[in-house]
Amino acid sequence: MQNNRIAIFLIALLFSAGWTKAQELPTQKEVMDQMVLTNQYLMNKWPDPGVNVITNKERPSNLWTRAVYYEGLMALYALKDDKAYYDYAVKWGEAHNWGLRNGAQTRHADNHCAGQTYIMLYEIDPQPERIRDIQSSVDDMIETYKINDWDWIDALQMAMPVFAKLTSITGDKKYSERMYEMYMDTKVTQGLFNPIDDLWWRDKDFLPPYQEPNGNDCYWSRGNGWVVAAMVRTLEFLPKDDPHRFEYAQMLQRMLKSILTVQRTDGFWNVSLHDPTHFEGKETSGTALFLYGMAWGVNNGLLEKEVYMPAITKAWNAISKEAVHDNGYLGYLQGTGKEPKDGQPVTYTSQPDFEDYGLGCFLLAASEMYKLAE
Repeated sequence: MQNNRIAIFLIALLFSAGWTKAQELPTQKEVMDQMVLTNQYLMNKWPDPGVNVITNKERPSNLWTRAVYYEGLMALYALKDDKAYYDYAVKWGEAHNWGLRNGAQTRHADNHCAGQTYIMLYEIDPQPERIRDIQSSVDDMIETYKINDWDWIDALQMAMPVFAKLTSITGDKKYSERMYEMYMDTKVTQGLFNPIDDLWWRDKDFLPPYQEPNGNDCYWSRGNGWVVAAMVRTLEFLPKDDPHRFEYAQMLQRMLKSILTVQRTDGFWNVSLHDPTHFEGKETSGTALFLYGMAWGVNNGLLEKEVYMPAITKAWNAISKEAVHDNGYLGYLQGTGKEPKDGQPVTYTSQPDFEDYGLGCFLLAASEMYKLAE
């Protein structure tokens, strides 16, 4: 009997040691190697960053999918001072004359997304033309009383960081105050946030009585990931004395606490957070955005390290070991859309309609993993 107990103990010890090794944090070099690899894949594929993107139709490359990629590229550049990264971003801005898709008169959040990188490049080299159109567009919005433009939750990530950055570089709180009004309109007036589950419905089409096949509410993974990223980047860019920081910090904490409970055992998240059987499978973009939020939250003291580190480590290992191809291509990436069924099937080798935003999400997550590994 004693020998049996010892054998069981040794087996458990070996299993525990193996699990710990499998779930250990990467080194900074391992993280950077994957950032460089995946980014180089896209830069090789698009040597001219200004060329139009052709999928089901032709679009200019300052559309939101490419703009999200440049958010990630700027995060990489902040960690690795490679002039090629800076030049690639500047060439993209210059190709569009630092303009926005559909012109400076646009109010659409997707069109504002490019402004995040334009403003970052302005901070590095303050040439007025770099922020001319994005500031003009937001100023025109503020001149009106309309605050319900953000009627889908992706918009929060596309536009809120722009308003936060404009506040930071100008010192004018009109941007941060209008941002708060518009955010609260989306959250409360339009009612896209469910305070019971601490998650967001993507847009009005998914408000109750809409249900997933299992009878639960539809909380789309990447949509909620966009809100997580919006909170992170808004907190990162806003002045420290902004009176609404608590709201954004609390929202991030509430969402991630809820998201933590529905992580898959393999480290990914499903496309439908409350219906794991609806297009069940691994998905990279939502997982990367949740990882970004959790790692940033731990790095900045907003989340308890002992609570979130297991989920962070599992998510990183899932993406880096199972989604990243040897050539830098990202697998398990859901294509564009607004709900679980869009862009299916999602597999290791599936080709989404756009892949640039997925890389942007991954680079943002990896940038925080790099700091965490430190």
